[in-house]
Amino acid sequence: MYEELKYWYLRDHKLFRTLSMSQLKQLCMIIGFKQAKKGEIIYFSDSETPRVFLLKKGNIKIVSVDENGEETIKDIIQKGDLFGELTLEQDKSSNEFAMALTNEVSICSFLLSDFENLMLKYPNLALSYTKFVGLKLKRVRNNYTNLISKDAKTRLKTFLYDWATRDTKDSETSIAIDNYLTQNDIAQIICTSRPTATKLIIELEEEGLIQYNRKEIVIPNINLLK
Repeated sequence: MYEELKYWYLRDHKLFRTLSMSQLKQLCMIIGFKQAKKGEIIYFSDSETPRVFLLKKGNIKIVSVDENGEETIKDIIQKGDLFGELTLEQDKSSNEFAMALTNEVSICSFLLSDFENLMLKYPNLALSYTKFVGLKLKRVRNNYTNLISKDAKTRLKTFLYDWATRDTKDSETSIAIDNYLTQNDIAQIICTSRPTATKLIIELEEEGLIQYNRKEIVIPNINLLK
């Protein structure tokens, strides 16, 4: 059963579209498959067996831990995203982990050494991977620019816009997204305190920009968050 799931996921993922059916079936023999529930830890960066992960279903958060034990959310990983040792080189100095945000999280993964061999064996895959990671790093840079150049309210609006447009394929102006983040999560992401994040969410509600509850966030007009 898992072998079939692996095959169909790889075939549907844009990273592997250049590979043939037989090549994909060979990949199924070395790829790992894992399911997790909300709150479960997916991986630690200091693992003895570094891996590259592909999120098939659900959502997870990447959390960085500083020397004082303080946690900061570095990224929200959504369906189709890659995470783990994306530079194809284990960073011994980093201290982070990935945690499932939703139920029924499904993940495929490669050992770092196996993934490196794939890059050498299939040049087209290596090119696709370079483009894929390049786009991800561009988004990370944009998020960093957002944090250092905008006030907290604008950061919240920008984050909600990015979250909504990444989390849905809807082309409509009105978008509803499953709310799998706590207000404390949102505060960490936009680098502010929880009370401030709560206050800003209320302000956006009063302005008619969002309708917020614990289960979903409705954005009547996504363009107004730009």
